Amino acid sequence: MKHDKENIMVILSSPSGVGKTTLTKKIQQKYKNFKISVSHTTRTPRSNEVDGVDYHFVSKDKFKELIDDGKFYEYAKIFENYYGTLKKYVDETIKENDILFDIDWQGTKQLSKFKNLNIIKIYLITDKVELKSRLIKRNQNTNDEVKKRFNSFDEDIKHWNDYDYIIINKNLENCFRQIENIIEINKIKPNFFFQKIQ
Repeated sequence: MKHDKENIMVILSSPSGVGKTTLTKKIQQKYKNFKISVSHTTRTPRSNEVDGVDYHFVSKDKFKELIDDGKFYEYAKIFENYYGTLKKYVDETIKENDILFDIDWQGTKQLSKFKNLNIIKIYLITDKVELKSRLIKRNQNTNDEVKKRFNSFDEDIKHWNDYDYIIINKNLENCFRQIENIIEINKIKPNFFFQKIQ
């Protein structure tokens, strides 16, 4: 698939709870050319999530069928559930838009193998004490789930050197400005104007 060389794919990865989903949505709200890649997942929707908007919620059998048919650019098993990015969505979207990916290091490694994709990889990190506080405060997980996500921190950060940029998210707005700078540096091209929503 030949992609528009003007358009970029931005990956945001982090240990669970660092803020990548919030930052992904802030970028999409500000920059109209960005579309969020909506992953397929086998996990159960949370009460505030909408199928097709937050994720495409599918059964494990359906997900494995998509794997067998080679439909994913990347997929991974995370906390007993599968997550994956469909090739069809990416190949169609990149023709006219930039794409944001909210994926982990496993997915990033797989996407990086496709040399025709114009990918910018950003890794977000915070300290473990702050992370545990955030996981508890957001009240989206059981105590066991919080413990699993917190314990995965050390494994996740081993993969920071697979990324182009590392940002410490101690303050959401400061972190967002740093991501904006990275995006705009990578979007500077002759006769190209990076459009912001007014």
